[in-house]
Amino acid sequence: MAFSSPRATSLLLGHGRCARFLCSSSSSSSSYSFPEHISFIKEVAATQPPQHLSQLLRILNARDESILSPGAKQGLMPLAIPLSQSNSGAVTALLRWPTAPTGMEMPVVEVRKHGVWLLAKNVDQFIHRILVEEDANNGIDELFHAASDAGEKLYRKGDFSKSQIMDVDVYLLRKVGLFPDVLERKVVQHFENGDHVSALVTGEFYTRKNHFPGFARPFVFNAEVLLKVGRNVEAKDAARGALKSPWWTLGCKYHEVACIAEWKDEQIEYRTEKMTEEGKREDLNKGKPAFQIALDEAAFLLDLASVEGTWDSTLERIAECYKEAGLHDMARFVQYKD
Repeated sequence: MAFSSPRATSLLLGHGRCARFLCSSSSSSSSYSFPEHISFIKEVAATQPPQHLSQLLRILNARDESILSPGAKQGLMPLAIPLSQSNSGAVTALLRWPTAPTGMEMPVVEVRKHGVWLLAKNVDQFIHRILVEEDANNGIDELFHAASDAGEKLYRKGDFSKSQIMDVDVYLLRKVGLFPDVLERKVVQHFENGDHVSALVTGEFYTRKNHFPGFARPFVFNAEVLLKVGRNVEAKDAARGALKSPWWTLGCKYHEVACIAEWKDEQIEYRTEKMTEEGKREDLNKGKPAFQIALDEAAFLLDLASVEGTWDSTLERIAECYKEAGLHDMARFVQYKD
């Protein structure tokens, strides 16, 4: 279920260049370049904007989603850069990893109360998927018009029918890329067909570390699959593995995973103790570098904030941790609010 914030109305653009765009006619949307988002990512998030970000924003606008100010981060998971909000209240955003591996692009995510749900590993993949699904559903041409040159590079209208692949999910997996919700649907379909072996194989495939690096959701789902077929010990191990990744990438509430892992509050207590002065001294005495201790504390704070979905109260300390780790750009980004 999508997270709908009670302060959703305050997230909508009410100023600046993007606000004027929202008041303009939809006919101009195909040529609008969204300079506020581009400059925010360069200057505040201190990273390279995705090549086709403007085209994605035009597509989201053509889908009747309200374009958000990139700095309208209050109440949201602090590593998210808001892009748009749907009529249901779901917020689509880019994710700014604190220490992303070189060359890793910013993923497209849906922001939820307890964290984020991965929509696509990059902007191009997300655009590609939207156009395929729109074409398969005989949707409006306006999305293809909004996609402009990005659409021409990624997908030509009619390619789905020409492929003679009858199932959209199969086409996405073969021609576009891997998506968490698509893989999870395939597992559910295997169960519905009574094919438990294929369900288990797909669940295991989902967890391969090169598929969704940094995200815990595949391990959570695999734990649920294992639990469903009575492999409780393996399910417990999978859930414990999931909790080694950021909790805000679980795709559900922390306690749901902790229950499968057969942990109560042990991990919460562990993180809390690690952030005490005594815990930090212990790590220093073991030879852990000071910058890594600071990064660990920032990660622990994000994990703990995700349990209740209360982000804003920890922002200042998270920013301080990034400063202590030498990541001053990340500190400024986390603290930024419109």
